[in-house]
Amino acid sequence: MSARNVTTIPATITRFTHTPLAARKKRRTAGYARVSTDSDEQFTSYAAQVDYYEKYIKSRDDWEFVSVYTDEGISGTSTAHREGFKAMIADALAGKIDLIVTKSVSRFARNTVDSLTTVRQLKEKGIEIYFEKENIWTLDSKGELLISIMSSLAQEESRSISENVTWGQRKRFADGKVTVPFGRFLGYDKGEDGNLVLNTDEAVIVKRIYAMFLQGMTPYGIATKLTKEQIPTPGKREKWSVSTVKSILGNEKYKGDALLQKSYTIDFLTKKKKINEGEIPQYYVTANHEAIIAPEIFDMVQRELARRCKGRNRHSGVHDFSGKIKCGECGSWYGSKVWHSNDKYRRVIWQCNHKYDGKKCSTPHVDDKTIEALFIKAVNKMISEKDAIVADYEAIKTMLFSTEELSAKETELKQEMEVVAGMIYKTVSTKMPVLPLTRRIFKTATNPSSNGLTIPRQATMQFVPRWMISELGKPP
Repeated sequence: MSARNVTTIPATITRFTHTPLAARKKRRTAGYARVSTDSDEQFTSYAAQVDYYEKYIKSRDDWEFVSVYTDEGISGTSTAHREGFKAMIADALAGKIDLIVTKSVSRFARNTVDSLTTVRQLKEKGIEIYFEKENIWTLDSKGELLISIMSSLAQEESRSISENVTWGQRKRFADGKVTVPFGRFLGYDKGEDGNLVLNTDEAVIVKRIYAMFLQGMTPYGIATKLTKEQIPTPGKREKWSVSTVKSILGNEKYKGDALLQKSYTIDFLTKKKKINEGEIPQYYVTANHEAIIAPEIFDMVQRELARRCKGRNRHSGVHDFSGKIKCGECGSWYGSKVWHSNDKYRRVIWQCNHKYDGKKCSTPHVDDKTIEALFIKAVNKMISEKDAIVADYEAIKTMLFSTEELSAKETELKQEMEVVAGMIYKTVSTKMPVLPLTRRIFKTATNPSSNGLTIPRQATMQFVPRWMISELGKPP
């Protein structure tokens, strides 16, 4: 029997790309650069990174330069808004890139899950990533372990930075320091001290929006009118939206106050925000800056906004008669409807908006001419009976707001209280000497310099009978 022999058959292709080992093919290489803010210092770093990687890749004989993909002013905690990063990954998976070179793990991604998912996705296609600072090659056997560690550290660093920034913001809120996104805030500019300073030209637009709303226009109608007049939005855009108008109508800063910490970030990775419904403290600053809208006008607008909220009888400003005619059966508003809209019999009628919801309302429909005639008739009748209407109003006002009955009742109760207090005092004084102690209590309660609890003299005079005050005033 011949001796057993083992022959080694060497590998001829690479493990991930399946290219021949003997072939000396240049690797198509791309660079990736990212900065997280738009500051001048970061811009210098951004430009330097792009220039460096272009020269670095072109200087290698075994690499073929593809491109440098970039993201400027974008956080690395998520890939959602990083268009340069997503374009690079798409090109790599399409077979246009063999190698990606980047500065560090934190530049690539600060989210551990995003880092590992992307690395594994590219690794399956034989695409390698080289992290220059950490000297990590992802196709290396220990590459994924090192990336997991470095990505976790980068994510923890982002969390720490986020907490520090959040603490600083909440400290400013607690100190009552007000700030707004001045670049897209209508009516105010940033002053030298960082506070809000009135912009007189834009303040005119704000006042006009409030006036149009109180005149009956809807936020949609106001937005349409401002867009048609080519008035720029707070963000310097051409088209106004309903939400923009509503935010102006509901913003307390236009009456000179400021509610701080209306929302907060619930996750530093996703940057998702949530309306503060009492989870964390809020701070209300009054008279912080010059008001554009008088407080009483602002409060009136808030009441009107609440009245116009969505519901069965919500307000409508589409037509002059919208929100003016009510159904006599169900109490809902009448609304305009078009009959025969596509033929010569087209006509506009008004009927109950909920006429066919559940139980059918028997109230009739009416047209514009009928409504106008009834309106004119009602106005003429009111004018002809003006004196009687005013007299009835004055009588009702006197009856509703008269305080004579209440004043008489108050006098009666005070007299009764004095009688009861006198009876109590006489009953107690026959059993124990209470006047010395009572004098001491009275003196303490009415002495402003007393170290004890001080009761205003006016309040004491109101509840202590006159004869008792006279008695207590005598020397012991």
